Amino acid sequence: MTKIAITHDYLIDYGGAEQVLLALHDIYPAAPIFVCIKDKKKMGKFWEKFEKLNVKTSWFQYIPFSSKLISPLRFLLPAIWGSFDLSKFDLIIDSSSWAITRGFKTRKNQIEICYCHTPPRYLYGFDTSRRWKEKWYRKAVDIYAALVNRFMRIYDAKASKKVDYFIANSANTANRIEKYYQRKADVIYPPVEVERIINSKLTPKDGNYFLTGGRMVAAKNFHLVIKACEKAKVNLKIFGSGILEEELRKISGNNIEFLGKLNDEELISYYKGANAFIAAQKDEDFGMTVVEAQAGGTPVIAYKGGGYLESVIESKTGIFFDELTADSIVSAISKLKRVSIKSSECVKNAKRFEKARFEKEIKQYILNHARTS
Repeated sequence: MTKIAITHDYLIDYGGAEQVLLALHDIYPAAPIFVCIKDKKKMGKFWEKFEKLNVKTSWFQYIPFSSKLISPLRFLLPAIWGSFDLSKFDLIIDSSSWAITRGFKTRKNQIEICYCHTPPRYLYGFDTSRRWKEKWYRKAVDIYAALVNRFMRIYDAKASKKVDYFIANSANTANRIEKYYQRKADVIYPPVEVERIINSKLTPKDGNYFLTGGRMVAAKNFHLVIKACEKAKVNLKIFGSGILEEELRKISGNNIEFLGKLNDEELISYYKGANAFIAAQKDEDFGMTVVEAQAGGTPVIAYKGGGYLESVIESKTGIFFDELTADSIVSAISKLKRVSIKSSECVKNAKRFEKARFEKEIKQYILNHARTS
């Protein structure tokens, strides 16, 4: 019997990467999951999805305020991951993005396959969770980050060399892997609960509103979506939480409603009832929320870039906007009113990314590249 381990950055919040992690574990339920830290409180109601799984944490878990310190102390990541002994496992499957989760291979007859959500955004010039430009300590942060990130890029490159095979969550991410690691990656789109959303009998939420949401971090550009909806004088509902939630609430008017963290059923109802889902990240790795919205028969308004180009069809399942400005989003909202988008086309497009397809492709990939029994 082949011994399999799954590694994942951390369990602090619940998003697309965590959905992939659960799908991988569904395929290999006996595999333990190794993470640098977990935070049940921050995970909230989503911890229920993981509480019965065999999740193993590193020594960093026992550092006070570990979930807050993992980012500023990221130079410790080599020591954190190095503390795990995975030598007894024949196959290691990495779910990798921010915390550089890979490079565990220690013997020749081990196979390590990395499902890469993206090379770390903070190391290669992409928008990240925070923006420091208006903070008085920006210079100090910039100096510190420059020093630490130089060291981390060396570690990142070294860790990538140990991986036998890379799987990318999109062609967009595959291009990054080739650019920064000089490695080829096969694309397997992440699993989206398309069938569950399509078959749901839940009643759509009433109201004339647009929807956006996810982790409330700087890269998502929720502040632009809020400004655009205020300019367009339309109602906006935002689901999720994150480090910028308080800041976003302060700039929001009466037409903006914060829904907090929604369970799966609540989110489906909001997807199905929305006029459109708005996504404004500059270079989204893939973007599972836009697929979920389409599965609910809802069109998407998305920035013309990144993974959105692979999951949204212009004027058929959504509208693209070209500039990351409130005015550009307003124009897209206006255009949507003039374009006839059929719910059936949105659903049809979403089916390309269903969970069953992911499971089939992952199983076949590992069968072709690793000997499991």
